[in-house]
Amino acid sequence: MITEILLPKLGFDMSEGLLTEWLVADGETVKEGQPLYMLESEKSSNEIEAPSSGTLKIIAAPGGIYDVGTVLGVIE
Repeated sequence: MITEILLPKLGFDMSEGLLTEWLVADGETVKEGQPLYMLESEKSSNEIEAPSSGTLKIIAAPGGIYDVGTVLGVIE
């Protein structure tokens, strides 16, 4: 089963965020709840956890600004 990793909406007014870094390398195994990437919004910087367990496939590059709901990667 594939789980999409979506850029979350962390605040009422949030429409986009900066993916500052992936905390897990492409192709590595992750566990649900493990810190996955760092997301910066206008008001804060947040560590986002893996929504499921499996192998990470990164789609979005760090340093990019992405809209809420953008698929950043998948966990297979």
